[in-house]
Amino acid sequence: MNKRKFGARSFAGKGYYIALILCAVAIGISGYLYYRHANPDKNGGESLNADSPNVEIVATEPTQGTTQKPLKTGLPLSGETVVGYAMDTLCYNPTTRDWRVHDGIDIAAEAGSPVCAAAEGTVYTTYQDDTMGTTVVIRHDGGYVTTYASLDDALEVKTGDVVKLGQTIGYVSRTAVMESAIGDHVHFSVSCNDESVDPLDFCS
Repeated sequence: MNKRKFGARSFAGKGYYIALILCAVAIGISGYLYYRHANPDKNGGESLNADSPNVEIVATEPTQGTTQKPLKTGLPLSGETVVGYAMDTLCYNPTTRDWRVHDGIDIAAEAGSPVCAAAEGTVYTTYQDDTMGTTVVIRHDGGYVTTYASLDDALEVKTGDVVKLGQTIGYVSRTAVMESAIGDHVHFSVSCNDESVDPLDFCS
């Protein structure tokens, strides 16, 4: 009789641990099934695609930092490029009589010749620069920005204007004190995500 009571008590004690283990197993299985349902691609399940029923494919924006040049571009005017782009080497500046980098190209033309937008975009700002004269800055698709300096004070655009390729934005002059020895010209520069770009590569 004592052995039977001891056996019953022993089984009852073991039963507690067995129930505890079964609960833990049930929780583990439930968690696994939930995780598998929430992450089918990582657990051997079928991945969602355009052919799956009742699945809506949402287009995402391009990754930040990617660039794409506007489809149509061109030079702001016709004329001789008297000073080229030089950011990897030094070029002589006849006005300051020293050697320095040059972040754009200088296109010589008769004073009053129209200067055009090099691509479709929005006028970011216009201002009077102490060294580069009357300046227009235009933003374009793909993170590109074009800058037109040494313009005549009489501009054809203002901040916020949407411009098309070839639209007149101003006129040739020699308001750039830093480049006055060149004569009448336009200083044209291009950047992409704040990094200087050769304008001839942009316009090609």
